[in-house]
Amino acid sequence: MAAAAAAAAALPAEWIKNWEKSGKSEFLQLCRVLSENSTFRGIQQALYELAYHVIKGNLKHDQASNVFSDIIELRDDMPSILADVFCILDIETSCLEEKSKRDQFMQLVLACLYLVSDTILKERLDPDTLESLGLIKQSQQFNQKSVKIKTKLFYKQQKFNLLREENEGYAKLIAELGQDLSGSITSELILENIKSLIGCFNLDPNRVLDIILEVYECRPEYDEFFVPLIESYMYMCEPQTLCHILGFKFKFYQEPNGETPVSLYRVAAVLLQHNLIDLEDLYVHLLPADSAILEEYKREIGEAKQIVRKLTMVVLSSEKTEEKEKEKEKEEEKTEKPPDNQKLGLLEAMLKIGDWQHAQSIMDQMPPFYATSHKSIAVALCQLLHVMIEPLYRRVGVPKGAKGTPISPLPNKRAPKRVDSFEDLRKEVFSMLCYLGPHLSHDPILFAKVVRLGKAFMKEYQSDASKQEDGDKMEVLFSCLLSIADQVLLPSLSLMECNACMSEELWGMFKTFPYQYRYRLYGQWKNETYNSHPLLVKVKAQTIDRAKYIMKRLTKENVKPSGRQIGKLSHSNPTILFDYILSQIQKYDNLITPVVDSLKYLTSLNYDVLAYCIIEALANPEKERMKHDDTTISSWLQSLASFCGAVFRKYPIELAGLLQYVANQLKAGKSFDLLILKEVVQKMAGIEITEEMTMEQLEAMTGGEQLKAEGGYFGQIRNTKKSSQRLKDALLDHDLALPLCLLMAQQRNGVIFQEGGEKHLKLVGKLYDQCHDTLVQFGGFLASNLSTEDYIKRVPSIDVLCNEFHTPHDAAFFLSRPMYAHHISSKYDELKKAEKGNKQQQKVHKYITSCELVMAPVHDAVISLHLPKVWDDISPQFYATFWSLTMYDLAVPHSSYEREVNKLKVQMKAIDDNQEMPPNKKKKEKERCTALQDKLLEEEKKQSEHVQRVLQRLKLEKDNWLLAKSTKNETITKFLQLCIFPRCIFSAIDAVYCARFVELVHKQKTPNFSTLLCYDRVFSDIIYTVASCTENEASRYGRFLCCMLDTVTQWHSDKTLYEKECGNYPGFLTILRTTGFDGGNKADQLDYENFRHVVHKWHYKLTKASVHCLETGEYTHIRNILIVLTKILPWYPKVVNLGQALERRVHKICQEEKEKRPDLYALAMGYSGQLKSRKHCMVPENDFHHKDPPTRNAVPTAVQNGPGGAGLPPSLTINAAKLEESTAEEPDKLKEKPQGAVKVINKAANATPKVTTSNGNSASNSKVIKEKEDKEKCGKEKEKEKKEKTPAATPEAKILGKDGKEKPKEERTNKEEKPRDTKEKTPKSDKEKEKTKREDKSSKDEKSKITVSNTEPKTTIEKEREKEPSRERDVTKEMKSKENMRGGEKMPVAGSLKSPVPRSETSDSEREQKRRKVDTHSSPSHSSTVKDNLSELKDSSAKHYINHSAPTLSKSKEREVEKKDLDKSRERSREREKKEEKERKDRKRDHSNSDREVPQDSTKRRKEENGTTGSSKHSKSESPSDSPRSSEKEKEKNKSKSSSKEKGDLIKVEKMEKSSSGSKKESRHDKEKTEKKEKRDSTGGKEEKKQYPFTVLLTPGNVRSFSKNVSFQKHFP
Repeated sequence: MAAAAAAAAALPAEWIKNWEKSGKSEFLQLCRVLSENSTFRGIQQALYELAYHVIKGNLKHDQASNVFSDIIELRDDMPSILADVFCILDIETSCLEEKSKRDQFMQLVLACLYLVSDTILKERLDPDTLESLGLIKQSQQFNQKSVKIKTKLFYKQQKFNLLREENEGYAKLIAELGQDLSGSITSELILENIKSLIGCFNLDPNRVLDIILEVYECRPEYDEFFVPLIESYMYMCEPQTLCHILGFKFKFYQEPNGETPVSLYRVAAVLLQHNLIDLEDLYVHLLPADSAILEEYKREIGEAKQIVRKLTMVVLSSEKTEEKEKEKEKEEEKTEKPPDNQKLGLLEAMLKIGDWQHAQSIMDQMPPFYATSHKSIAVALCQLLHVMIEPLYRRVGVPKGAKGTPISPLPNKRAPKRVDSFEDLRKEVFSMLCYLGPHLSHDPILFAKVVRLGKAFMKEYQSDASKQEDGDKMEVLFSCLLSIADQVLLPSLSLMECNACMSEELWGMFKTFPYQYRYRLYGQWKNETYNSHPLLVKVKAQTIDRAKYIMKRLTKENVKPSGRQIGKLSHSNPTILFDYILSQIQKYDNLITPVVDSLKYLTSLNYDVLAYCIIEALANPEKERMKHDDTTISSWLQSLASFCGAVFRKYPIELAGLLQYVANQLKAGKSFDLLILKEVVQKMAGIEITEEMTMEQLEAMTGGEQLKAEGGYFGQIRNTKKSSQRLKDALLDHDLALPLCLLMAQQRNGVIFQEGGEKHLKLVGKLYDQCHDTLVQFGGFLASNLSTEDYIKRVPSIDVLCNEFHTPHDAAFFLSRPMYAHHISSKYDELKKAEKGNKQQQKVHKYITSCELVMAPVHDAVISLHLPKVWDDISPQFYATFWSLTMYDLAVPHSSYEREVNKLKVQMKAIDDNQEMPPNKKKKEKERCTALQDKLLEEEKKQSEHVQRVLQRLKLEKDNWLLAKSTKNETITKFLQLCIFPRCIFSAIDAVYCARFVELVHKQKTPNFSTLLCYDRVFSDIIYTVASCTENEASRYGRFLCCMLDTVTQWHSDKTLYEKECGNYPGFLTILRTTGFDGGNKADQLDYENFRHVVHKWHYKLTKASVHCLETGEYTHIRNILIVLTKILPWYPKVVNLGQALERRVHKICQEEKEKRPDLYALAMGYSGQLKSRKHCMVPENDFHHKDPPTRNAVPTAVQNGPGGAGLPPSLTINAAKLEESTAEEPDKLKEKPQGAVKVINKAANATPKVTTSNGNSASNSKVIKEKEDKEKCGKEKEKEKKEKTPAATPEAKILGKDGKEKPKEERTNKEEKPRDTKEKTPKSDKEKEKTKREDKSSKDEKSKITVSNTEPKTTIEKEREKEPSRERDVTKEMKSKENMRGGEKMPVAGSLKSPVPRSETSDSEREQKRRKVDTHSSPSHSSTVKDNLSELKDSSAKHYINHSAPTLSKSKEREVEKKDLDKSRERSREREKKEEKERKDRKRDHSNSDREVPQDSTKRRKEENGTTGSSKHSKSESPSDSPRSSEKEKEKNKSKSSSKEKGDLIKVEKMEKSSSGSKKESRHDKEKTEKKEKRDSTGGKEEKKQYPFTVLLTPGNVRSFSKNVSFQKHFP
């Protein structure tokens, strides 16, 4: 009751009175205050007072219950406090006599039943009260039950040795240890009590210690009490006792199925942490033994490998066996579990309390990652790591906007220190992570935290790397971070099930590493990590198994679902997956497209790994880069390259590694991998390099960027903007643009001289082409994508490129060219802005100024590239101009622009007509097309203006281009050698450029440039050029020849065009004068008909070269010539018999190579088919050019086929000594060539391209021509007389002229012979022979008709002769030729193998023989390489057949004609003799030097005096190469030179007498000229090898007899 009174005092009466108003709130406020106190006495008191007021009746019980319900939430233990209050009141009210109070109490408890649980009330209240409350049925039964339980719990005793110990002592001990320790009780106080108990009750100290440990296990929260207690207690025991007791406890649980309680592990861990026991002492008591752990670890590895074996083996198991295996597994699980691994249990407890040192030492005694492979350990370690990194993570790692859950520190003071800086991470966190290894996968959140810390560190590392003092520390930390990534993060990712977020999170850190580090990590991950742990071994096997499953089912149709599966698999194990995918791609290239499409579900990290895997696959040393035949690149490499291109274009993968790999391979001198760069640039930038471009595409490539994109490539190059930007950035960021260019340029030669050592020639060619093409493609990419500043900043000047970097000149200019163009355009823009002037003239002037500013340093720089001698002939300005311009600068491809614009119009119309297309899409498409069209038109206009400016600039420059200080011929040599040939094989556009540039130089009327010489040198001997080309170079060279032929054919086919474009151009001068004299008169120009002869000769030369190449049997020669022939097919062959000759050789190749070299067979078959399809375009030789020479005064017919520029028109002055040298060389050349090489030439001599001037076979045509020629005759005679005034012809030349004069007659015979010759080249069957004979007859008749009309009148005698029947004349000629044959001469007939010695050097008889020989010889213009119609060659093989002998006429008839001729010419000469007397004296004085042209009549007379009669049988016609004596004949010709010197003087005098008539006084200019020539020749004589240097003026006759090998080097000293 005292308590009641106290309560009443505590609870003021006012509160009760005003309960509803203020009392209740006041009471609740009091309770809140009291509940915050740690003890519950105060709140208990308050509740008691309130309850007592209810019992007294001051408050209603429902008011109290409402308050209790409000208070109940204030503390967790409030129900128990309330139950205690009810218990007290129960006792008190049961003692009271007042029944009402008892009832009030019962009602209160009933009202509060919902606040306190039944179980608590049953514990605290009296059984009777419980019964009246209805909580139990009968109080009596309840009492009995509780008695029984208490007896069982407290009074039943177990038997102990109770000799001395008294149980009461232990009871007291437990009471001491179990009391409430929250007050002022200390371990020292309890220890004193324990000592007393031990003494008093004779307790065993060890048992006491055991009990202390047991109690500690049950009360783990009182570490601070028990640890000091045990520590103090241990002073009384032996040191080992505690350890033994713990060991005994652990031993107790080491039974099968025994489970060691967690509390015991914890106690042991805490004691270890406080160093109360040693780990070594306790460790021996724990099971299992270390050896057993090791065995288990090995068994796990074995099992993993077994699983791998099962997965990799192809097992066709049935379903039954699978079911049996499952049953077995279930049975194994049923067997009893081994006892706990106590070492791991202890380890887990240590990690939980934060005892890292001891935990570390336990882990060290186990196999690597064995401990953390148990999830509980891994999770415990992860938890410890969370706690440790918390402060640093909160400071730097939390992403913006994320809150995260803060983690409180461990209560243990001995736990490791938490981390506040990156430096602290290194101390313990990194080593903890390393112990965790791949099992960080159990805690993705910790994984993300570590990665974010890594990202934050990298940010700091990259910003502060410059700070010297922290530099070393940061470096160490960075290497630690890399180790963590290698040992922990990547392996953990492998064990996470397709967690794409983690992959992306990790990429956030990885992308801050340079790619070298990343690739190193991926390499370790792929090749080492998976072997480090059984789990990873299994994962690898499962990944491969799954990858196989997906790849087997991957097709174009199911790309999406398969792609998703690949994505899932790649998030965790990308290296393994990609390795397998790439191995499949290398085998089956048709997988490339579906695989590329299916990779769209990859993460950024996976794309980066893919790049690494590709490089690793490329660098695989075990794979051969060549196929077994050693001639082609392996298909696996081609597939990978193709895959690279596609995948790098489609996805944002970093390129730096791949580009660096290619650069490293080039540094090592290996060019195979350029294939990859080529593919990547092609796919990413849309720049194709192919030799299969059509002419339309090539034309489009000469326009602006837009036209190139639309019409220049095979594929549409859209959507490459982003990918090409990525490629550009990769190149610039890693400074690889210029190094790659330079390496490729240098590697071109490296391919041949270093890399190509043992390789097959075909492969070397392929590699060279690949290297070159990639350079062109890559350079094109840089030119079109780099800004001007970037380009100029990176590409050094031309002299540095060539001299320091040893870049070949063509490549150096190729790289510099865009720089010049950029530079000029920017300078031009600056000048335009500076001065506002819109006049065209001003613009041009500004452009030229900007060109001078930019190019002046280049002109200086190029001087160092070549020897000083070079610049005597061509100026550095010309050289730089040639190399710096492109097709874009020379011409506007109007037709291409038009074509593309029309295409767009068609597209727009199609869009309009398309009903299905939605309107908004229609609008978009139309807008796109319109915009494109506008761009193209704008670009065309811009280019037109640019080309105009360039042409103006060239017009101003041209006079300084060619200096020709030595000779024009030398100039052309330098031009071809240093400009045209290197550039025409550089790229297809460059090939076209070279041809167009030559044309441009010609049209600009450039001084000292001989167009004729240039074209002649290009067409004359292509064998060496073709033989030294690679496959692609041959293709480009073919394009170049095709464009050159195009120009020539246009001139050839239209007289008016020829007259307009070549008529009075300096390039077509036929007399090469000294440099200072360029103003030739009309007679010096090559006329149209002679030009046609020259063109025929070029065609013939091409045929000869082609046949030679085809017959060598050399792979390269045959392949290249077939490629070239295919390219020039539009313009060659144009002559039927040349075409036939080629066709036969190609047919032979087809037969021979079908089994041996299928690629040659394919080429030959392709060409053969195309050649046949063009037969209708070919014309007979007679239609291609007039076989008869033009009239007397006309400029002579085509020159002989010389490789060095023969083929020039007849009146070219040539240094004779040089000629002699070239003839001496010729026989040797012939010896070297295989006999088959020239078989074709007889045919070749008869073939020619179609021309617009019809020389048709009809009589009417020939009449028209005759009339035209008659009209022209008078004018030409006057010109001739003018020419005769100039003392230009030496006696030697005059004699040459005689031969020329006689030839009109002789040609007719030759024309008849020709058809026969062509037929007799190859063996035929008897039927064919008959057919041939019939054809010969018919063609003879036809030709005899035609030749009449084609012969031009020369003198009145000739006119009379023309009136005679043509048949008679033919017969006469045949008789002559037969007589010549009979003479038994052994000299070759064909001019092309004939000695180029001027006729004057041989004796009369020799000259006569030669002249006759020419009579039997084929057309002067083509001088087919020897048709040796010699009677003594009877050993000719079965290939040759005897010609039909033609009917002969009487000699008298012919003599009559000749006599008339003689009379007329003599009369004329007498009239002129007086005027010529002075001239004759001059000629005597300098007969060995001066150039003269012989009047044609006297030439003719001289010939006739020398007797051109006689009759002879036709010898067998032979193809030049079949004649084994051709070279012998050459020698004979050369021998004749020596005798010529003695006879020279006599002959010359005689000639002068004959030729003097009809000449007029020479002009003063001519005299000076003669004197100059004398001096020049006399000085020249010293330099030349021969004793008498002299200059020859070529005439129509002597030209024909010149050898094809005349080399026009050094015309003047």
